Amino acid sequence: MVMMAAAFFLYAVSGLVAPWWGVVGLLVVWCALFALCCLWWTPHPKRLVPVAIVAVVLWFVVLVGGAALFNWG
Repeated sequence: MVMMAAAFFLYAVSGLVAPWWGVVGLLVVWCALFALCCLWWTPHPKRLVPVAIVAVVLWFVVLVGGAALFNWG
């Protein structure tokens, strides 16, 4: 869950590079991943780390892809 909190700051600060609609989309995705982590907290705690890694990788791919395709930044 600490990694998801760190990922939240990455997603929230994306407004410096991405347009508002991109940040809103990223935050919706982060909320879905966070809800998944909350559901898996007790029954499958070892799955939380891969979900957090996917969250950070997804953030990176979206920002780099947005910068390359849509000239964000």
